[in-house]
Order: sequence, then structure tokens, then C-alpha cells
Amino acid sequence: MSTGLATVGSSISGIPDAIGNYFFVKQENVALRADRERTRALLMRARTIAYDNRRLRSLLAIRERSTASVVTARLVSSSASSGRRYALLNAGRWNGVLPGMPVRGPDGLIGRVVETGPNAARILLLSDGDSIVPVRRTRDGMPAIAAGRGDGMIDIRSVNATNVRFNAGDLFVTTGTGGIYAPGVPVARVTKAGSDSVMARGFADPDTLDFALVERMFMPVPPPRPVAQQ
Repeated sequence: MSTGLATVGSSISGIPDAIGNYFFVKQENVALRADRERTRALLMRARTIAYDNRRLRSLLAIRERSTASVVTARLVSSSASSGRRYALLNAGRWNGVLPGMPVRGPDGLIGRVVETGPNAARILLLSDGDSIVPVRRTRDGMPAIAAGRGDGMIDIRSVNATNVRFNAGDLFVTTGTGGIYAPGVPVARVTKAGSDSVMARGFADPDTLDFALVERMFMPVPPPRPVAQQ
């Protein structure tokens, strides 16, 4: 009997400790969850910064190799859902940006400047229906035209030939023809095999870019000749 009472007594005396341990563990779990959420936010921020830094370093490397670079600036927005495909750059005339200048990202060509303000510029993207870029296929130099479709994709069309065969994965770069884009800049990759005209995806996706590099035209338009005085 005394043994049973002692057991019951010890059990009862241990109840406050058990309750205290329960609340302590609960509070510790809450604190650990809060720390985990703060760590997750910091990790996401660090990943974003690292991603931006990689992109920016790539652009700066291109800028250092190019004598035609004008400015590296942030892409503020791009129209991904409308029929017209534009992007806005937070650099303008005050930074030397002028209409006609090509714009590229770390992976390839984005488009060209069509309108400038003092500190902003509008870019016509490669996928816009008004965009036409002379290109060549990297494996054999075959000339073609990269024309925007207005839906985020690009048409690659053969020129000066018929029944031209395109393979999925064919790469196209700028030719320098027309004097706007320097030769050798990546433009698009064919997504599906076909003949004469096929669909391609641009190397540079404006919706995933934070920074862009504005360059001078490959062959700038010469200034008008002075009018002779009579």
C-alpha cells in the first residue's frame, strides 16, 4: 500500500515538470520555425543577388571586350502578353542612348532602341512583329531572316533559296548586314525541324533579364552632308 502511494505521489509531483517541459519544447519549436523562415528569406535574397551578379558579370565581360558599348542599364519591364513586344530600359539620351542602337543580354540579342527619353528608352524586342534581323546559320553560314511573330517566338526564313532544310537546334547569329547589329551575336535557336520557314526561340529572354547592354550601331549612319552655300 505504501509503495503504491509513493508511486502515485512521485507521478503527481512530476506533473509540473512535464508541463514545464512541454511548454518549453513548444516555445523552442516556435522559435526554430521563426528562425527557419528568416533563414529561408535570407537564402532567397542571397540567391537573387548571386543570380543578378552572374548576369551583370557576363554583361560587363562583354562590355570590356566591345569597343562599341554605350551603357549597361536595368531592364525595368517588358510586354510579355500583348501583341506588341517592347521593353523599357532605365537609361536614355543623358546616357548616350539613341534610337537604332542594338541591345543585348548576357546570352544574346534582345532587340534595338526605337524611342528615347532623357533617362529611359523603349526597346523593340526580337519577337515583335516589326522586328527583322539578318542572320546566318552557324554550322554552314547560310543566310536567313529572323522575323518576330508577336507571340514571344521568332520565325527563321530562308533567303535566296528554296526547299532549305532546317534542323531542330540550328543556331543563328547576326551577320552585320544592314549596319545595325555587329556580326556574330547569338539570336535564336530552331525549336522544330522544317523547310523554308521554321519557328525559333531567342537566346535572350527579356522576361528573365535584369540588365542589358546598349551598343553603338555596327555601321552608324553618316551625318548629312553640309549644304553648299550659293
